Amino acid sequence: MASKRSGGMTFIDLFSGCGGLSYGLEMAGHHCLLGVDMDAHAIKSFKRNHPDAAAWNGDIKKLDARTLKKLIGTNKVDMVVGGPPCQGFSTVGKGEVEDDRNQLFRQFVRVVKETKPRVVLFENVTGLVAKKNAPILKKIFKMFEDLGYSMEARVLSAEEYGVPEVRRRTIIMGVKGGECRFPRPSHGSRGNGKVVTVREAWKSFKARDGKVYNHDTELAQVTKKEDRARLKFIPAGKGIRYREDEKAFLPKKLWFDVDWDQLREGRFRQTRLQRLAWNRPAPTILTARTSYYHPAEPRFLTPREAAACQGFPNDFVFEGPQTAQFRQIGNAVPPLLGRALGAEVRKLTFTARKSKAPAKLVVTNVFDYAQPTQL
Repeated sequence: MASKRSGGMTFIDLFSGCGGLSYGLEMAGHHCLLGVDMDAHAIKSFKRNHPDAAAWNGDIKKLDARTLKKLIGTNKVDMVVGGPPCQGFSTVGKGEVEDDRNQLFRQFVRVVKETKPRVVLFENVTGLVAKKNAPILKKIFKMFEDLGYSMEARVLSAEEYGVPEVRRRTIIMGVKGGECRFPRPSHGSRGNGKVVTVREAWKSFKARDGKVYNHDTELAQVTKKEDRARLKFIPAGKGIRYREDEKAFLPKKLWFDVDWDQLREGRFRQTRLQRLAWNRPAPTILTARTSYYHPAEPRFLTPREAAACQGFPNDFVFEGPQTAQFRQIGNAVPPLLGRALGAEVRKLTFTARKSKAPAKLVVTNVFDYAQPTQL
């Protein structure tokens, strides 16, 4: 039978957080039916920014088939997307294959079984494709292949898709009756456009209604007197990690009270007082507001500034206290990366024949599309 080219798809977003991925997919012309997450503040943000979608706050293990059916009504689900919690796969820490948090993938698979979408799409940390995690990745692929999906995984880097942030993530796609498609880089050395810098991302924080949301600079002030004083001497894009940094940027009276020779590898584990650079994309935005500092002012970032680095539009409003806002922003998939993925999904072709699952799993690194690694 002849292939059928898809247009916009209906989808549900599991482990949605505030909805960065689903927002990007909607930008590409797809339609979100439902967002699911345990975080009450994140779901409140999801609902505010996805007014046409249903939202469900709770443990996904308790989202039974009857409740799911009630939430989506008579709508057919074309795609199931999401970001199952990734702490068990992180390159930070042990990354145990049998970590209980990894078992939430089974809930993702359960919902796929119940809704029978044509496409599955989910993201995770790059540690998921590390050699130590090969057994769990093979198990994940096998689960979906048994359901008739052709599977592929790639590591994509957000700044190559117009996001003003260097953020590498593993993207896994499964297609039933077709082949997976991933977007080619649009920015940077491998694309046509220049990478977007922090300065460009922060040109304006005004939403379309003229208001500025999630941008209280008073709450971003540094309370520690010594750190406020140190920040005045640290240039944009710099921070203190080595003794040489301390000597280069700080007057002696503001040096840290540490014995550098006693520190492991002679450095701080993480750079302290790390200012963002104006003329580069931000480093990976994390969930803690204390991770980075303003390029010029002696303070932390506001949630709006962090969200702009993630590529969120100024109209996207985050609910909850500031700690909850930063958690939502740091955990989100950059919407522009979601949009790039969504644009490729629109180009998928499907046949009536059931696709035969590939004999081997293919994981392609972002830096080398031509040489996939066989697991």
